[in-house]
Amino acid sequence: MSERAADQLFPGPVRRPRRHGGRRPGAPVSVVPAPTVRRATVVWAVAVTAYLAAVFHRSSLGVTGVEATHRFAINASALAVFSVAQLAVYAAMQIPVGVLLDRYGSRRLLLAGGALMVTGQLCFAVATDVRLAVAARVLVGLGDAMTFISVLRIVAFWFPGRRNPLLVQLTGTVGQLGAILAAVPLVALLHRAGWTPAFLVAAGLGATTVLLVLVAVRDAPHVGPGVAVTPALSTVRRELAAAWAQPGTRLGLWTHFVAQFSGAVFALLWGYPFLVQGQGLPPTAAASLLSLMTVGTLLAGPVVAHLCARHPVHRSALVLVVTGASAGVWAVVLAWPGRSPHWLLVALVLVLALGGPGAVIGFDYARTFNPVHRIGSATGIVNVGGFVASIVLVLAIGVVLDLTTPAGASAPPLSAFRWAFAVQYLLWALGAVQVLRYRNAARRGARAADPGRSATAGAAVCVPPGERPDGGGGRPAGGGSDGPMGRAA
Repeated sequence: MSERAADQLFPGPVRRPRRHGGRRPGAPVSVVPAPTVRRATVVWAVAVTAYLAAVFHRSSLGVTGVEATHRFAINASALAVFSVAQLAVYAAMQIPVGVLLDRYGSRRLLLAGGALMVTGQLCFAVATDVRLAVAARVLVGLGDAMTFISVLRIVAFWFPGRRNPLLVQLTGTVGQLGAILAAVPLVALLHRAGWTPAFLVAAGLGATTVLLVLVAVRDAPHVGPGVAVTPALSTVRRELAAAWAQPGTRLGLWTHFVAQFSGAVFALLWGYPFLVQGQGLPPTAAASLLSLMTVGTLLAGPVVAHLCARHPVHRSALVLVVTGASAGVWAVVLAWPGRSPHWLLVALVLVLALGGPGAVIGFDYARTFNPVHRIGSATGIVNVGGFVASIVLVLAIGVVLDLTTPAGASAPPLSAFRWAFAVQYLLWALGAVQVLRYRNAARRGARAADPGRSATAGAAVCVPPGERPDGGGGRPAGGGSDGPMGRAA
């Protein structure tokens, strides 16, 4: 990134008028210390690298699912338990991790999470027993749970609020490069060197990332008083309750729920078996499609961020469009007579790639409806949504595959995969209804809080300590010209 481009993404010091008795016309403006562009960029880049490593560890099971069934001599339902154990721990830990994040900060949680994932991959590398393998995935899920929302808190504290939508999307999309590392290099290493060497290398990469975090990451630039103060546990609990009581937080949760699960389950576990066993693709072609899905996510993220900043009042409409597109392309694939043509499978993975950026919109709701000191708790609540849906779908697909696979068959037929993936429509229907419900609740709450506004609804803009609500430029933080009322949903 050039220095000029960095200056545009990460602006420098924020100027604030003196508060001591007001400011005389023509008097100088005091400057609130702010992080340099370079330092903020380095901290964010290393934190994103930690998230990239977490995605790599998370995705390592999905691309090795077929090999895992042979190594551990298990069926589809038992394989689903591996992924469910990982996802269940991830989802269950989101709210506790959010509380810990507000209390202890991002750096400690990134270090702890990285160490847990390295330990999990080491155990998975040597495991031959199912119980040890499941325990290893639990450790990976526990460490993964601490990573993403820790990076989002770093964004909230190190950068102006008006840059948050873009940086959050970039965090989510750049992190997906970890899925490419899992889909191509890890699979190639697995086939060449074997199971244990492949996962030992994965653990080594994770350990390197932990060292980078230890050296480079800091919780905040300390631009104002109280940034580094650890709040009392009772205070954090009250803030957690306040975050849950905010309809905008729950809108974010259901946004994450409805947009994420289809693409996440496809990438994490069932996409590879569907492409190889159901569609008859060679393993290299299946891995290439999963990589293409990740590339699609990288390209879609900045576009979604731009649309959210330009049209913040229509964020929920964008979420529903992404959801409808996923449901539509799956309908074509599931109804196609026989195996789908290659162009249709390409279209499927590209549409599913929109789900990740669409789900990240939920974190923008958490940011704009909550003050910065409870960002961790609100983000943790939001992050539960998509992973609860993913757990349900992973289990449901495994059960349906076992029920519809003929006795004695070595692999599920395409018809079994069709019935299994049709379960998604129940989750899409539930999520869409809840998005509409809480969008209306958020708008009603905003009207009650600020009846003088004429726009649809909104939320107070939260900004890091030491930053003006208008981002220093007279426009609302988060971009766009609709003002706080226009950013609700």
